[in-house]
Amino acid sequence: MSAKPEHYDIIRKPLITEKATMASEANAVVFEVAMSSNKPMIKEAVEALFGVKVKAVNTSITKGKVKRFRGQLGTRRDVKKAYVTLEEGNTIDVSTGL
Repeated sequence: MSAKPEHYDIIRKPLITEKATMASEANAVVFEVAMSSNKPMIKEAVEALFGVKVKAVNTSITKGKVKRFRGQLGTRRDVKKAYVTLEEGNTIDVSTGL
């Protein structure tokens, strides 16, 4: 198996929220990542996919909310986010391809 599908399995999608936009001013990008991924895996995947140098990776897990759908109780899935801080001079434009 080649290395590329692994990297795409780790990084699901970029998150574009108000908080993520504020983080981008500090040279950081926010991605939704696989729950099983760890910081070294995320760093390797971002460097391989986007060709940038990563300074630091911070992760957070948001627990899924309990919501009602047609009267039934359901739970949204848990989401793991990675705040990837890039080295000076490196950028990733996540607004393209929207």
